[in-house]
Amino acid sequence: MADITSLNQNIYNHLATALAPMMGMNTKYDTHKKSELRGVYNSIVEKTKDSPVFLLDTSNETKNFAVSLKESARTLKNSISSISNEAEEEELLSKKTVANSDPDTVTVSYIGEKIDDKSITGFNLAITQLATTQKNSGKFLPDDEKTKLPPSTYSFDVHSKDTDYEFQFNIGENDTNKDIQEKLARLINRSNIGITATLVHDGEGNTAMELESENTGLKNGENQFRVSDDHTSKTSGAVDYLGLDQVSHAPTDAAFKINGIDSSAHTNHFTIENSYDVVLKQTTEEGKAVNIGLKTDVESITDNIDHLIGGYNDFIRSASEYLESQPNSHALMREMRSISLRYSESLGKLGISFSDDGTIEMDKSQIRRTAETEGAVNNFDTIRSFATSVLNKANDVALDPMQYTMRKVVEYKNPGHNYPSPYVSSMYSGMMFSGYC
Repeated sequence: MADITSLNQNIYNHLATALAPMMGMNTKYDTHKKSELRGVYNSIVEKTKDSPVFLLDTSNETKNFAVSLKESARTLKNSISSISNEAEEEELLSKKTVANSDPDTVTVSYIGEKIDDKSITGFNLAITQLATTQKNSGKFLPDDEKTKLPPSTYSFDVHSKDTDYEFQFNIGENDTNKDIQEKLARLINRSNIGITATLVHDGEGNTAMELESENTGLKNGENQFRVSDDHTSKTSGAVDYLGLDQVSHAPTDAAFKINGIDSSAHTNHFTIENSYDVVLKQTTEEGKAVNIGLKTDVESITDNIDHLIGGYNDFIRSASEYLESQPNSHALMREMRSISLRYSESLGKLGISFSDDGTIEMDKSQIRRTAETEGAVNNFDTIRSFATSVLNKANDVALDPMQYTMRKVVEYKNPGHNYPSPYVSSMYSGMMFSGYC
């Protein structure tokens, strides 16, 4: 069962990565309180109470479209959530944005709430070392040469993530070095223990196994993993023959200075005083530092609107890619068009206009002039209302992307005399995974 679960997750991640990149990683907006999850469940119950029974199209094209649409909606939701204070989510555009003197070296975003006298409004960051992974590089062996290990059942132990794992495998009489390396690479990669195994070639017909940890930094002052067959249950000798225990690159912690004070972290992604989310990209030159601060209210509002528009346009472009292959996607475009028409006149006065393809264009100079006028907070009520409408639609799409796919009505329910069917949404996941389980 564990293998099936892992396979399903890999399938979904492949589709989601290929069709709707998720900004490289999950964000804090992908975690939810119990009350929020309860709200999602209640929404599903309400939505499916009187919904007809449908026969779904399970073609690969429809699967791709459904995954892409759901992930695009989730990304749009996160974009809107990121421009509001966490403590008061209704205050859209109120999020402070960061002034960064060197974004190529470090990415910083402000995750704090409203600014008060105790808030950190600026600091400088000097980066001397990035956090790195551990890498073990095995011995290069001739690809087609018959392995020198006698036929038997072998095993070796891996200590990773504070857990010990034993791997067992068989070697036959005609197995080559490459056969054994490929077998072990598949075995390790399928185990999902935080280590990635790959084969590297030297261009001369020789191949070696390379093991790399997924996590960076030292673990309690030690390496991320250890490989040994000194006390394993089956035949030993494979670790030494393949060189699996040879550490070619030891993991390192990130080392940096904040306002001249030495600091370190196990990863290149960390927070400072629960106010700044930091991602280190490269080291700084000796004697130099990156200056981090908060932008003015005018600059922050402009950045937030730009971020909102970027997320909205990405969603529209993603949905537009399926207009020919998925006819029902036109319904989504009409709904988004209806939202834009409702606010187009008011937004036009702020310097925001809608193109024929449904995307948004922004006149930053006019936005700045509006932000600098008296009563600027009230001047952006229209765009806050627009963002709320878009957020509601994104929630609806993420809840049930199947409503925009080709599907046939099989049976209508008797209005007022039926039972909620909250599990009908499982058709979405079942459609993708039924062919693999």
